[in-house]
Amino acid sequence: MTNYPRTEKYDKHFLSQNFMGPNAVLMLDEITQSIELKKGMRVLDLGCGMGLTSVFLAKEYGVQTFAVDLWISASDNYKRFLQMGVQDLVIPIHADASVELPFADEYFDALISVDSYHYYGNNDDFFEKRLKSLIKKGSPVAIVIPGTKEEMNGVIPEALKPFLDDEGFATLHCMTWWTHILEKHLDDFVIREMDCTDAAWRDWLATDNPYAKQDVEMMKAGGGRYLNMISITGRRK
Repeated sequence: MTNYPRTEKYDKHFLSQNFMGPNAVLMLDEITQSIELKKGMRVLDLGCGMGLTSVFLAKEYGVQTFAVDLWISASDNYKRFLQMGVQDLVIPIHADASVELPFADEYFDALISVDSYHYYGNNDDFFEKRLKSLIKKGSPVAIVIPGTKEEMNGVIPEALKPFLDDEGFATLHCMTWWTHILEKHLDDFVIREMDCTDAAWRDWLATDNPYAKQDVEMMKAGGGRYLNMISITGRRK
């Protein structure tokens, strides 16, 4: 059974106030146990949301983290980085990964992406055309993606139709589908369901976030039968 002592160090209220979905810190805690991060590395935290994952990377690994997000402004995230005392290690950046990532080739020593890659990387082109060149060859890659236990091909189960729209559900796929998309880009490719899926969801559903309240009803309707969290790790070829 996977343990998460690093996550337990963080103030639960602070985390819950900054969740944008299932507990991203818990999922990052689990997936980084499968890769090697060293102090001084430059890490791309792609789709960092409210910056919780970037705080974790800076505090737990001492890596220089580039906190990139489209939905949350760099200024908002910088305030949180100041609050958590990681402003010297974390660089907040507002950017749209689907359009352009403003970095030099082979700039990063690692790629981390928790609960966002499915929005922009769910196609055959993204990793090869927009991401691969930014990461040094052989660098660790760790991606957490919400997915489906079986391939649904964009067809929402009847029980979940009141809670999901076609556009959002179309980004969700099974492990076999994601293997086809990413295995060709990564050595030592490993894909699996995350051990902490249930716990990460429980943490999110316990918040007072209005989106979480909607998700409570979705999970009651049977979301757990269809949905999972997928872990993908490897090294950039």
